[in-house]
Amino acid sequence: MSRLLIKGGNPLRGEVRIKAAKNAVLPILAASLLTQDECVIKDVPHITDITYMLKIMGALGSSYTVDGDILAIKSEAPTHYSVPAEYAKELRSSLFLLGPLLGRVRRAVVAYPGGCDIGVRPLDIHLKGLREMGVAIEESHGKIYCDGTRLKGADVLLDFPSVGATENLMMAAASARGVTRISNAAKEPEIVDLQNFINAMGGKITGAGSDRIVIEGVEKLHGCEYTPIPDRIVAGTILIGGAVCGGDVTISNVIPDHLEPLLFKINKSACHLSLRSDNISITAEGRPRTFDKLETQPYPGFPTDLQSQIMVLMSVAEGTGVIVENIFETRFRIVRELIKMGATITVKDRTAVIRGVKRLEGAAVSAADLRGGAALVIAGAKAEGFTTIDNARYIDRGYESIERIFGELGVEINRLE
Repeated sequence: MSRLLIKGGNPLRGEVRIKAAKNAVLPILAASLLTQDECVIKDVPHITDITYMLKIMGALGSSYTVDGDILAIKSEAPTHYSVPAEYAKELRSSLFLLGPLLGRVRRAVVAYPGGCDIGVRPLDIHLKGLREMGVAIEESHGKIYCDGTRLKGADVLLDFPSVGATENLMMAAASARGVTRISNAAKEPEIVDLQNFINAMGGKITGAGSDRIVIEGVEKLHGCEYTPIPDRIVAGTILIGGAVCGGDVTISNVIPDHLEPLLFKINKSACHLSLRSDNISITAEGRPRTFDKLETQPYPGFPTDLQSQIMVLMSVAEGTGVIVENIFETRFRIVRELIKMGATITVKDRTAVIRGVKRLEGAAVSAADLRGGAALVIAGAKAEGFTTIDNARYIDRGYESIERIFGELGVEINRLE
């Protein structure tokens, strides 16, 4: 079992370059199934979610090579349309393969996916949309069987602006007969990135970033070279670390507009921000101030993937604040770990009340999910004494060597195998 050992108390100083976003690269890899040509994806982070996705792609018949941060993948002739269950249970994003498999070979079998246990993430939005596009679906023995023989364009209204469902339907529609219109679509930057990637392959998609996306199916897509957008969640995690621990931190290769909800909050916490076209600097001295209330919302609202990290900031800030989690009902599993470290937090249903304390104390804690694990790294970097974080494998799903990232900023952090 992988653990992290952190000695807290040092301010963060230095610069970190952000790589391509996990939540952009994963659907882009899935979309590469839509063509028989080679696709070259650049600036890819070395994280376990991408490792598992590549294992799935290999099992489906794709070939790939990795040269540093450049990934070349080719799906010349898919040999299978069933996603191996042993990989699907490790990766929520395996569900993204329904759309491109249906688009390419008109059949797909996917086991119910795994990933972090952060609450119920219903698949009915995905399946309802695919059914409206003519896909026959049967669910049995823990698997989803899809027959896309009659796949066609359709008007689809999502009951909730689900990111995964929006992306799945975009990929299925890219090579379906006719025109598909997705209403109440998710607006996240990763949706726009997927549109841009498919269009670089010769697709015809417009409207991503708004609540209505139009996809005109094409007969054939071709290969391309593409650099996905930088990871706004990794960038946000580092910025929050700077606000919590103090110091002077710069993140480069970032799109400030993608972080606007977080930057708005940090501006209120007595931190100084400096924004340029592709980098952000944060300077923090003294104790931050808290926020009266924060609610997670679909983009462009405050992202649920930064909620655990911002809770750490509120835990050491001056004043009392409230977090309302509107997306995933078990995002508050980090609370019991922060309480071990001296935080004062009360939870009822989806609301947490956080009364800031002047200091945290090192403790033995455990990561329960990806973002909560990253938040515990921030807490450990702030706390007095030593903190050990069990289950660091969760963090590895979305952060490339988090001990290197924070170590280069001055945190005393080591991995214990």
